[in-house]
Amino acid sequence: MSENSNRTALIAGATGAVGRELLSLLLKEARYSEVHVLTRRPLAHNEAKLLTHEIDFEQLDKHRALFAVDDVFCCLGSTIKQAGSKAAFERVDHDYVEALAKLANQAGARRFVMVSAVGANPKALSFYSRVKGRAEADVRKVGPPTIHIVRPSLLMGDRDERRPGEAVAQRLMPALNPLLAGGLRRYRGIHTKDVAKKMLALALDGSEGRQVHHFD
Repeated sequence: MSENSNRTALIAGATGAVGRELLSLLLKEARYSEVHVLTRRPLAHNEAKLLTHEIDFEQLDKHRALFAVDDVFCCLGSTIKQAGSKAAFERVDHDYVEALAKLANQAGARRFVMVSAVGANPKALSFYSRVKGRAEADVRKVGPPTIHIVRPSLLMGDRDERRPGEAVAQRLMPALNPLLAGGLRRYRGIHTKDVAKKMLALALDGSEGRQVHHFD
């Protein structure tokens, strides 16, 4: 695995709002010669360096060899409504994320870059924030030496599924963003493209260690 050119990447969650943007950036980035995608359904992309693997996330262990890359990106994220239950949500947003980080570490990946959420905390009152916080904590325990956790607030951009509450918030957020100053800046809405750009930049800048990144 090369550090500066002919790098390899693996991305999980490439069909989501952030994942789609990140995949497009990875495919355009000349420093990556291979981009592996773990997915449950076919992708529209047809680039030569894209290697798509349709898998069952309940059987991630069967795909250990795919994690022998430079950078692993995790863009998995759901909602309780989308998942169908709290248990199913936790399965995606905690269990799968932790499993990805563990396999990345075991295969020798250099970095694990993941999307979490502002307010993530294992002791939060919100179930959603608790699950996100536990996922972060467990990724730190089992993941590679370098881990970047990005914590966006409300994501601005198109989604496959309808989320009426978010749609309303997205319309209001441009007016509210300027009012969120100081320590509240991290709660400003951010476009999915900007989150993806930050994830790619973190993978390429060479910084090491376990870091949490908020957007302002």
